[in-house]
Amino acid sequence: MTNRAKQAMIGPKQGRGSMRVNRLDHVNIITSQLDQTAQFYAALLGLERRDAPPPLTPDQAQWMHDDNGFAILHLNSVDCPRSFDRAVEPGAATGAIHHVALACTGLADLIERIEAMGLIHRINTIAAIGLTQVFTTDPNAVLLELNFFGD
Repeated sequence: MTNRAKQAMIGPKQGRGSMRVNRLDHVNIITSQLDQTAQFYAALLGLERRDAPPPLTPDQAQWMHDDNGFAILHLNSVDCPRSFDRAVEPGAATGAIHHVALACTGLADLIERIEAMGLIHRINTIAAIGLTQVFTTDPNAVLLELNFFGD
């Protein structure tokens, strides 16, 4: 393999160019259970439910905001118009996306919420890096990995 091919695989050298990824913007979930899914994320993660901006309507899309006001989850009904339309199967496993991981704080509170909601979950600890992972699924079979560092 040439050096140019190797560089293309690992990306540009740091400091070159102006394009970069700053953070994950949002995850979009297509659902046939819009209200139930929004209630789930509000109850489990304490996310604030807001209507999506026009031209979308409240019965087509709800955006779930974190404490900083970022709409990290976009919840869309099956009939919601999409800029890039493709086939989706609401309620099926998440396909090529294995899971959605969120960095969180407040592990004890989350465990209380999970138990109160009767959710099936699994806890995994990676002691070497001080990480506790909590895995559960939303009403659409989206696997969530909720990560707690040093919590």
